[in-house]
Amino acid sequence: MGKKITDKVTWMGKTDWELTRFHGDEYSTHKGSSYNSYLVRDGKNILIDTVWGPYDKEFVSRLKEEIDLKDIDAIVMNHNENDHSGSLPALMAEIPDVPIYCTKKGEQILRGLYHQDWNFINVKTGDTLPLENSTLTFVEAPMLHWPDTMFTYMSGDNILFSNDGFGQHYATESLFNDTADPAEVEYEAKKYYANILNLYSTQVTHKINEILGMNLPLEMICPSHGVIWRKNPEEIVRQYLKWADDYQENQITILYDTMWNSTRQMAEAIAEGIEEADSSVRVKLMNVAKEDKNDVLTEIFSSKAILLGSPTINYGYSHAVAGLLEMMKGLRFKKKKAAAFGSYGWSGNAPKQLDEKLNEAGFKTVAEPLGILWNPDHDGREKCKEYGRQFVKALED
Repeated sequence: MGKKITDKVTWMGKTDWELTRFHGDEYSTHKGSSYNSYLVRDGKNILIDTVWGPYDKEFVSRLKEEIDLKDIDAIVMNHNENDHSGSLPALMAEIPDVPIYCTKKGEQILRGLYHQDWNFINVKTGDTLPLENSTLTFVEAPMLHWPDTMFTYMSGDNILFSNDGFGQHYATESLFNDTADPAEVEYEAKKYYANILNLYSTQVTHKINEILGMNLPLEMICPSHGVIWRKNPEEIVRQYLKWADDYQENQITILYDTMWNSTRQMAEAIAEGIEEADSSVRVKLMNVAKEDKNDVLTEIFSSKAILLGSPTINYGYSHAVAGLLEMMKGLRFKKKKAAAFGSYGWSGNAPKQLDEKLNEAGFKTVAEPLGILWNPDHDGREKCKEYGRQFVKALED
């Protein structure tokens, strides 16, 4: 059975406590996730989104416990990535003629994924689906985070069904933000934004301002992953506007890989220098070969500047650093400063190459790359400390 959200809306989703990786192996979900589907009953019965394919039989079975499937008047698909549309084939096998409301791009994606000629009804911003006492209004939100994405607003209950927008990969049986661990929810929401939506921050700002301009009363935001924002839903909206505005905190993150601890010693000495120059800044060190890559990217998102270090390996830098650089470039962080460092035995190529790659990834390097031959001795550590002190000064320019 489902869980009542309001008198008219029932949660029909799936909480996935065992999920640890998502998007293949691209995203870590240490706190699990949920696939939120909603059944609206107001004169007509409208299902908003489905759940991931591995749970399709369970989803359809639980939906049958809640409603006779023949009584479903329409399905609204806000976004058609597999984790939201995966149960559609099993559901449509039972009710093949039920109309599916989606954007034009959404229809193209559903046809491409499932190769079915379902009863598609394309909608665009401002189109409506009238119910008995309320109205569903569709708002296109392309590239948040796929080109087919849209939001659906329900008047009366004043709910925004936002699909991936405002979501988090976070499992909870209690559904709502005010009944979940606030620190966990806050971090998972930031991690979700940093790793999935940061690339589209311009569109985020535009779309939120467009929705705010509609002056719609808002009592609840129902995303398709994680908690439902019931208490102060406007707070996550304000937070999104902050995150979309070239976000940074007073934090410097030192990222490194190391073979025989030489580069690690450099990182620690640089951190000492930063602390000496500015005790107010938060400094974090992360070994990128050992830390979760999505957590690393979240810390980069939170930082005003980073330092990236690697030993020289095969006349280049390490595999772990290379993978991180590729993800950093793809997420297009803005207005963040950086510098490169590393240890070496003979060629010493890594720091210079990292400097070039940081610039290619959109970071502004503010210091010449620093290299140390073999292990840093006392003088070498002092050189690294001074590098940290000078890095702090360079951030002020």
